[in-house]
Amino acid sequence: GLEFLKETSEFQERYADTVICRIFYCCDRRAVGKISLKELRGSKLVVTWKQLDSEDDINKVRDFFSYEHFYVLYCKFWELDSDHDFLLDQEDLLKYDSHTFSRRAIDRVFMEVPMKFTALSRGKMGYEDFIWFLICDEDKSTDRALEYWFRLVDLDGDGVIRDHEMQFFYQEQSSRLECLNHEWVPFEDIMCQMNDMIAPKQEGQFRLEDFKRQRKVAGIFFSILLSLNKYLSYEQRDPFQQKQDQVEHPDYTDWDRFCSVEYVRLAMEDEPEDAA
Repeated sequence: GLEFLKETSEFQERYADTVICRIFYCCDRRAVGKISLKELRGSKLVVTWKQLDSEDDINKVRDFFSYEHFYVLYCKFWELDSDHDFLLDQEDLLKYDSHTFSRRAIDRVFMEVPMKFTALSRGKMGYEDFIWFLICDEDKSTDRALEYWFRLVDLDGDGVIRDHEMQFFYQEQSSRLECLNHEWVPFEDIMCQMNDMIAPKQEGQFRLEDFKRQRKVAGIFFSILLSLNKYLSYEQRDPFQQKQDQVEHPDYTDWDRFCSVEYVRLAMEDEPEDAA
């Protein structure tokens, strides 16, 4: 299924890097750069290897090895990496998804609070770091993603997200909404919504286990605080379309759905260039 990569050695290397990074994202639960036998057995990796033996179309194997998923990751990074040194600085990442993230959120990413960067250049995000960031952003239902965003919002690192920490991020979010002439919801109402949605054991005090218990909706909490586009998407959501997506692809993760849409968009953008 990857015959077409034979003539492009650089893409072969990037594809291999992406597959390895995705495997460690899912399987290295302790984030130590190693996968234990117990972690391997508890993952989908062995089952996926068996699928690869019997499946000719690599894109039908969505876990780890999909070329379409690689293409989305690589293109999203390339779009931001304006000088093509394979490193992103803060200003590069601020452009992500049409400047969707607040500066306060990106500051925390580059303080390396959610995760330490692997890039050797200080203060720069490498390709592998971006892979983690993008997957965490597009599928907030996994333990890995919930841990990532929880650490980012937990300003004092005490294991509890409280109202003052939420307000720190929402203040910038509401200012941006106001500048764009969008209606914004007062913080007190947001706090009530989040208490109802996440149902923490102690009202107004959100712990990681609360989000893991409500993982289907937990991503909304972080999107409302950090991502302008996802906040607006939530406010303008079409429940019928969401249900239809679930019916058409019941086995798709949020990441799978994102890649299926984004791959088509990127491929359509490339067609005029190829024709030219």
